[in-house]
Amino acid sequence: MPQPAPSPRTRARRLHDKATYDRAVIDAILDAMPVAHVGHIVDGFPVVTPTLQWREGDRIYWHGSSASRMQKRASGAQVCLTVTLLDGMVLARSGLEHSVNYRSVMVFGEADLVEGAEAKEAHLRRMMEQMFPGRWEALRPITAQELKATRILSLPLSEASAKISAGPPSDPPEDRPWPVWAGVIPIRLTVGEPEPASDLAPGLLTPEHARDYRIR
Repeated sequence: MPQPAPSPRTRARRLHDKATYDRAVIDAILDAMPVAHVGHIVDGFPVVTPTLQWREGDRIYWHGSSASRMQKRASGAQVCLTVTLLDGMVLARSGLEHSVNYRSVMVFGEADLVEGAEAKEAHLRRMMEQMFPGRWEALRPITAQELKATRILSLPLSEASAKISAGPPSDPPEDRPWPVWAGVIPIRLTVGEPEPASDLAPGLLTPEHARDYRIR
């Protein structure tokens, strides 16, 4: 039985069959793609900014410069955060039936500001450890000035929805005999071989978290 939408603004109004409100599905998409786009109103105009996001339990976090007007205006304001994974281009027999296979999440809510140097450092550490396990302890310690210059915001996942599109083109029966190729061009994000910095200290080996990093 389909799960109900957590709120009116998360309820899918089109393509209902592609929508899900299952937290396991939402979490999996958020955990697979670190790049998000955050939409908010700045000086009366809509602004969408790309950022890195990470999830901690029932909240999603992102960070930026303390000097950023978007970061400043987002705190305590309503925002919309989206994450998308593109899985394929779907080629049909007619132009308007072309589509894409994708996995996406949309989160609504009031952005909360993380206060205090200790809390900010803890969240940055969790972000690093999720992406590159074991790396934080090896890094040069973060400074008080760096923490002061960093602003971290978060959203609860209480108003979140996902949409997933997968499979071949859905041409109507009358179009299927049309003599043009139809099908799916899969798209996959791949991670290449780590490239060491040119000024790397001698004798340092590529760490496991660099060799094993993947986008799922």
